[in-house]
Amino acid sequence: MQNLNFPAYSFRFKNSENKVSIFDDIRKKFIILTPEEWVRQHTVQFLLQEKKYPKSYLNVEKLIKINDVNKRYDIVVFQPNGEIFLLIECKAPEVNITQNTFDQIARYNLKLNAKYLMVTNGLNHYFCQMDFEKEQYVFLKELPDFRTETNR
Repeated sequence: MQNLNFPAYSFRFKNSENKVSIFDDIRKKFIILTPEEWVRQHTVQFLLQEKKYPKSYLNVEKLIKINDVNKRYDIVVFQPNGEIFLLIECKAPEVNITQNTFDQIARYNLKLNAKYLMVTNGLNHYFCQMDFEKEQYVFLKELPDFRTETNR
């Protein structure tokens, strides 16, 4: 798999029927290793190890209904009160991050109301804070510290 713009993390792999799988610490199972899953697993480890977000507050690949259509978000981080703190959209490294990517996460966020958004293809990472009053997002240099932000 391609090197990504994340620190080096150690992962558990398994090979069966000529398919490589990677262990997902959040879903607690092996998942077929695709380029997008490679980015997703690096993002999870980034949240856990670099940002110190509690594992119990992370949720990966869950169904949501948007305009009567089933969609899946990649990663959500909850706040202690159950509200959504952060919504993350992961793309494979060869997928360019475009306005369409931001439109996709914005549509998901109309339903989820996350305070922060992250979009990544593993090579480029974009962080935003929602301004719900002005119905826009403000780009940030990095994600806020979880403990500081959720104690406000």
